[in-house]
Amino acid sequence: QVQLVESGGGLVQVGGSLRLSCAASGRTFSSYATGWFRQAPGKEREFVAAISPKGSNTAYANSVKDRFTISRDNAKNTVYLQMNSLKPEDTAVYYCAVRLSGSNVYTTPLEYDYWGQGTQVTISS
Repeated sequence: QVQLVESGGGLVQVGGSLRLSCAASGRTFSSYATGWFRQAPGKEREFVAAISPKGSNTAYANSVKDRFTISRDNAKNTVYLQMNSLKPEDTAVYYCAVRLSGSNVYTTPLEYDYWGQGTQVTISS
């Protein structure tokens, strides 16, 4: 069992920045591929960013590329999502997820084993 706790969400104006954190339980966090997804009201959950277990590979949705950065600190069992140049369409609940096996990056929800409870991000115009 892996528990994930997201934090860092909130209300920010267009063009602002936020950094989301996801803290994981367990002693083998460094072996978990990790991803961020988001879900806006009335829409399906969509991929945002992913990072491989050691942090050597990353992947981003086209909509956030060059604005968002995913990173991880395995010593702290934490993955981050730095979000810059935020837009109203970035408004959503953001979820982190981990996959217990594999060394790549994974971009679909079904590839992940555990999820956090989500943190709300609201961009005001």
